Amino acid sequence: MSRNYKFKNSEGVYFVSFAVVEWLDVFTRNEYKDLFLESLSFCQKNKGMEVFAWCIMTNHVHLIFRVSADFAPEKVLGDLKRFTSRSIIQAIRENPKESRKERLLAVFTEHGSKTSNTTNNMFWRHDNKPIELWSNKVIDEKINYVHYNPVEAGLVAHPHEYLYSSARDYADEKGLLDDVVVIRKWQY
Repeated sequence: MSRNYKFKNSEGVYFVSFAVVEWLDVFTRNEYKDLFLESLSFCQKNKGMEVFAWCIMTNHVHLIFRVSADFAPEKVLGDLKRFTSRSIIQAIRENPKESRKERLLAVFTEHGSKTSNTTNNMFWRHDNKPIELWSNKVIDEKINYVHYNPVEAGLVAHPHEYLYSSARDYADEKGLLDDVVVIRKWQY
């Protein structure tokens, strides 16, 4: 596994961000965001992942999570990234409405040919570094950062208006992902 995936405390709460290669805007289509959410839900149900906050932007994802003692966070995150990489590339390949198909697939193939730890295609950049969140203050700061990302990008005026994030869960609304562990309620 890449040295960028160092989780010193296997039971810690971590903040990670990972981006699509070349920061390509793949997640402008909801079907690709939904594939990511299905995989995240699978990790919750089958790989001991507790999700505290998440947000899918057009070209990157933010996630605050921890895993139960039965699992290793680097393996769960690696599995999530590998599976979503394969499933989203396949969805792009099979999507008759995807006008960017040739360009996207060419970029994924080009990046895959340059690295030894992928087979054929590379979807996610390898430069994410997990940050352990060691205090309630830092956890609050990162949750705010995750939820305000769509506001800063000009996509919505208030965090809870953005459908593809956990901000709705924190505003006492139903979000898209089940079983988000809400640390405390925010008034957005």
